[in-house]
Amino acid sequence: MKRALPVLVLTVAALIPVWRYAPSTGTTTEAAAPAPVPSVSTPSSSAGPLVQVVAGSTVATDKGPVQVEVTFEDDTITAVRMLQQPHHPQTTDAVPVLIEETLEAQSADVDTVSGATVTSDGYRESLQAALDANGS
Repeated sequence: MKRALPVLVLTVAALIPVWRYAPSTGTTTEAAAPAPVPSVSTPSSSAGPLVQVVAGSTVATDKGPVQVEVTFEDDTITAVRMLQQPHHPQTTDAVPVLIEETLEAQSADVDTVSGATVTSDGYRESLQAALDANGS
């Protein structure tokens, strides 16, 4: 009888994480891919830079789709925006780091963000597709 109470308490304590477990909202099933976003060129005066906005390909990852949009002024990357990203805390934390590294490197040669390897890989693949579409 003396052991029954601690065993019961420990069993309940071990089951609490199981009861609180919430599976990932990202699914591994593939949905119909959205139509590709076309490149948009904004002509400017002959003295100003050529601004282009190019969307990378949508990359299906285990955590969800990843797609970036890159803004170029002439051949310089001036902005990167996520069009699609997995809904995970690691991804939310990783995206600003990936964008900052892209702006510094001016290429898809960016480091993987610890804890967001899948998102980092998808980001680089979509970014490289946008760079290729721009001819960079």
